[in-house]
Amino acid sequence: MALPVAVQLYSVRDSMGENIVETLRKVKEMGYDGVEFAGLFGNSPDYIKGLLDAFGLVAVSAHVGIDEMLDDPHKTFEDYAKLGCKYVAVPYVVEERRPGFDKFYQTIDEIAELGKIAKEHGIQLLYHNHDFEFKKIDGEYGLDVMYNRIPAEYLQTELDTCWVNIGGEVPADYVLKYTGRAPVVHLKDFNITGKLPKHLYALIGLDEDEEHEESSTFEFRPVGHGMQDIPAILDASVKAGAQWVVVEQDEPSMGLSRMDSIKTSRDYLKTLGW
Repeated sequence: MALPVAVQLYSVRDSMGENIVETLRKVKEMGYDGVEFAGLFGNSPDYIKGLLDAFGLVAVSAHVGIDEMLDDPHKTFEDYAKLGCKYVAVPYVVEERRPGFDKFYQTIDEIAELGKIAKEHGIQLLYHNHDFEFKKIDGEYGLDVMYNRIPAEYLQTELDTCWVNIGGEVPADYVLKYTGRAPVVHLKDFNITGKLPKHLYALIGLDEDEEHEESSTFEFRPVGHGMQDIPAILDASVKAGAQWVVVEQDEPSMGLSRMDSIKTSRDYLKTLGW
C-alpha cells in the first residue's frame, strides 16, 4: 500500500519566495499530493488555501519555530488550521533547549502545553528531530525522554530518517518503534564519505560550531540516490500507521537545482509504485 507523498517546501524555499503560484503548480505537476510549509512567505493563510484548492494540493503540516508558537499559540494554530493543516511540527531547537542543556525539561513542558492548545484548534503537534536528540540521558535518548514524558495525545513524531541514521539508529527500525505515533515520516537521503564533517548544520542553513572531522564529505541527496534504504523506510512507514511521507532535501547536490532535486525524488518514488 502506497501512502500519499508530500514535499517540505523548505526544499524549494528560493522558488517559494520568488513565485509561490508557479512553485505550487510545478509541485503538483511532479506528482506530489501535498505540501508541508516552512513559513508563508508573506502571504495570508486564506490566499494560500485558495492556491492549494486550485491546484489540488493538501496542506499536510507546517514547520513552525517553538518561540513563534509560544509567542501567540492560538493565532499560530488558527492560521495553519485555515490552510487545512492537520499537523504542526516543532522543526528545530537551539542548543540550550536540547538534551543535556539547561532548558531541555522546560522545553518538554512547553511542548506539552503547545500540544494541548493545538488540539483546541484541531491540530496534532509533532516534533521533527535532528541528530542531537540522540544524546543519551541516564541511558535513554533525549528524543525518547521527550516522547515518554509527553502523552501521545499531545505530541506525535515526525521522524526525519536522515537524522535518525546520523544519530546512530536504523531509520526503518526507529519508525517501527513509534508505531501508532508516527503519522508523518520525513524521507531524506544523503551521502557521507569518511566521518561527519565540521559545521554539519551549516548544510541546512544554520551556523553552529560542530566538532566533526574535516576529512570527509556530506551532502543531501534526492530520495533514492544516497545511502538510505528507502524501500525499508517506506515499508516501515506503512506498518507504523503513517498517513503521509514527506520528501525533504535541505540543500541540492549532484549538480541539480532545488526544484530538480525534488522532482528527482518524486520520480524515484514513482518507480516503487508510490
